Amino acid sequence: MNKEDQNKTRKITTLGNILFLERKKDEKEGSWKDFIYNPRTGEFLGRTAGSWGLILLFYLIFYGFLGGMFSLTMWVMLQTLDENVPQHQDRVASPGLVIRPHAVEIAFNRSDPANYNHYIQQLHDLLQNYNDSIQERNDLCLVGEYTEQDNEPVKKVCQFKRSTLRQCSGLPDPSFGFKEGKPCIIIKMNRVIGLKPEGDPYINCTAKRATSLQMQYFPSEGRLDKMFFPYYGKNAHPDYVQPLVAVKLLLTKEDYNIEQTVECKVEGSNLRNDDDRDKFLGRVTFRVKVSE
Repeated sequence: MNKEDQNKTRKITTLGNILFLERKKDEKEGSWKDFIYNPRTGEFLGRTAGSWGLILLFYLIFYGFLGGMFSLTMWVMLQTLDENVPQHQDRVASPGLVIRPHAVEIAFNRSDPANYNHYIQQLHDLLQNYNDSIQERNDLCLVGEYTEQDNEPVKKVCQFKRSTLRQCSGLPDPSFGFKEGKPCIIIKMNRVIGLKPEGDPYINCTAKRATSLQMQYFPSEGRLDKMFFPYYGKNAHPDYVQPLVAVKLLLTKEDYNIEQTVECKVEGSNLRNDDDRDKFLGRVTFRVKVSE
């Protein structure tokens, strides 16, 4: 074979390779187009319209069944719930105590009203719902007796008048004793539905120091009367007000500029106040420092 024939052979071979590659490329493009939609079989993404219809029908029935089962389960569960009383109340065994003013450390200069106005404002805000004019709309309940009204559709509310707190009511002294350096601290017990403390609960406060700190309690002896129990929940008992105890710290000038740590506990009942894991269960601790 001469040189000219060899060149012709190479050209033919090269042309054949090009045609082969173009044909493979066309086949590849055609296969992807046929997978998306094949006009010969009418398939879309490899399935006919009837096949897609069956799949959609299956999932429609399947998820409809799951949705129906979930709805039925929720409906059955809701029938067992009481909108007024939690079904399980084991999270809180005994109520905690909180104070107003809402501060762990209460420090102020008694000679400067701007220094303690925010404290007395908190006390006035708390006692708005305890104003005598509002409480007179509520019921007079039996002292020392539980106010049980499980079968009553409308729960009555026992009166707790602001004036009961006397020197710590903010009525005779709008400064709640802060002006004279003998501040009032108001203590309240958190609400627990259905709670009926046994015995005769009262609040007792002690100062953590070598000598005792004189205090006054309002109501007398820091008593939490049983007539305010039980509480029936926000929906059934919307106007309920929990009893308060105010303690007036009778600080002297010798106590000024010294931080006083005071711990208050609920005592005289079965309510717990000694759980080391919860420092607010049945008790509360705060610090007071007065200067002039």
